Amino acid sequence: MGKKSEIFLEEAVLDDLAEGYNSLELPLSQKVFKLIGAAVFFILLVVAARFIYLTWWKGDFYDKQAFINASQITTVKAERGIIFDRFNKQLVKNISVFRLNLKIVELLKNKEETKRTSNSVESILGLPAGHLENLIKNVDLEKQDSIVLAKNLTVEEVIKIKNLNLAGAKIEESFDREYMFPETFSHIIGYIGAVTKKDISVNPDLSLNDAAGKSGVESYNDKELTGQNGKIADYRNAFGETIENKLLQNAVSGRHLYLTVDAEFQSYFYGRLKQGMNAVGSQSGVGLAIDPSNGEILAMASLPSFNPNNITENDLTNSYKPLFNRVVSGLYTPGSTIKPLVAVAALNEKIVSSDDQFFSAGYLEIPNPYSPDNPSRFLDWKPHGWVNLYSAIARSSNVYFYIVGGGFEGIKGLGIEKLKEYWGKFGLGAQTGVDLPFEESGFLPDPLYKEKNNNGIWRIGDTYNASIGQGDLLVTPLQLVNYIAAIANNGKAYRPFVVKKIVSGAGETIKEIQPEIIFDNAELFRHIEEAKKGMIDAVEKPYGTAHLLSDLPFLSAAKTGTSQVEAKTKINAFFVGYAPVDNPRIVVLVLIENAKEGGLNAVPVAKDVLNWYYINRIK
Repeated sequence: MGKKSEIFLEEAVLDDLAEGYNSLELPLSQKVFKLIGAAVFFILLVVAARFIYLTWWKGDFYDKQAFINASQITTVKAERGIIFDRFNKQLVKNISVFRLNLKIVELLKNKEETKRTSNSVESILGLPAGHLENLIKNVDLEKQDSIVLAKNLTVEEVIKIKNLNLAGAKIEESFDREYMFPETFSHIIGYIGAVTKKDISVNPDLSLNDAAGKSGVESYNDKELTGQNGKIADYRNAFGETIENKLLQNAVSGRHLYLTVDAEFQSYFYGRLKQGMNAVGSQSGVGLAIDPSNGEILAMASLPSFNPNNITENDLTNSYKPLFNRVVSGLYTPGSTIKPLVAVAALNEKIVSSDDQFFSAGYLEIPNPYSPDNPSRFLDWKPHGWVNLYSAIARSSNVYFYIVGGGFEGIKGLGIEKLKEYWGKFGLGAQTGVDLPFEESGFLPDPLYKEKNNNGIWRIGDTYNASIGQGDLLVTPLQLVNYIAAIANNGKAYRPFVVKKIVSGAGETIKEIQPEIIFDNAELFRHIEEAKKGMIDAVEKPYGTAHLLSDLPFLSAAKTGTSQVEAKTKINAFFVGYAPVDNPRIVVLVLIENAKEGGLNAVPVAKDVLNWYYINRIK
């Protein structure tokens, strides 16, 4: 009893309550511990998940934010790769420039400072009020910590900005592009411009402070040319004082491009084309030359041109579209230049033999079911009399090709489906795969197209027009010259290309582009040879449409063409041809838009171009 009296009242009560309930103590204790354990486990799981989310998924973001708070990153601009011609002649160069880089984080720390910076800089640079603030609003701080507000600062502007001692404002030395033959090479090389969000989606390594290619090889090979910017970190203490500079990443120069283009020949071709256009009052045209043995583009001109060193408002608004590359993006009805291909098809399908003759009185008449007294008349450009395949090509007889293409009386004709098949065999209606941006495919018409778009029925007249390269048939100049290259090369055509070699800044060849066959119609060799004879006669025979070339010191083969567009109110003049005939080294296309007298206006330009190349590169 003595010990019992020493027990506290609370203890005695608890002991009494516990008597007889020993069997419940252990299970109750286990449940409690299990609940506590589950709760602890759940909490740990949540903490772990949050840790993983912050470190793995958002780690980069917070690392960047912490890094930004502790440092300032200075970008060391990488030099863009240089571009050379096929003989190692430099076509572009990088020049040192001053640019204004504004650190966004510094600007955002103080609204008043931001306002002062904005007003001061905008005043010096002549920018509209609020320009800088609007730029900052659109910046993604996860991807960009600064804005390049101005490039090519003058020395006077640099001094004024430095004297302001603006927070976050930094004058950096960078590089800008200078094009050494601006208008002559504008559509080959292209130009660079400010990076857009679309550019970044294609190349995530870019930032809005960079420049990217917008056209030509500058665009197509932008990743190769861009290089990799370097980074320097300025570490700061809690007082914002720089305590250490650390190189995070060396700048790596972009790779150099060596083109297939011959700069001297390009300059001559460009000048001669421009001269020929001026002679007939034309504002637009195309000059193109390729090597049929490998697909190398030797020269390429699209006029009007532009100056990539100074693109003006007129370049953007001019109705003749100076920025538009007609060589790869222009769509044209090819006119009579299509006739050698129609001849090959007609021979292979046994529509005619080479010696079969048809009479051209200057037109072809067929019955008109809607007006029996008024037959439909399809014109030749002049009466040619009796013509066979060779003289039909040489004279460019429409009547002959109406008959072999669409049929007449006892002659079946190819028909539109066969025409379309052979167009496709020679690469028309499909991209060539050239290493230039914005290439168009062209268009090959057929009855289904007409039915869907015009609710019309395909008629024999539509086939006649298609047989002489008129109507809705559309090709690019590059497709046209490549089909002629296949004729010169016995049916084989290569993918046209502009970049021959890619070289590192250290001089190591990264890639050398090899010729690539895109189609080979070797089975048509015999018929191609017959078409060639007609193209040779076009030069050699007095009646040939390209007879002006006959006094050149080498034998060439050619076909002229005239296409009527815009409801026959506008005439485009074409020349396509190759030389020398026994060993073709060059295929040339000349196109002069709105040339008034047609194909004959393109011939003098082509003659001089072929002669220059022979004397300076072949002889």
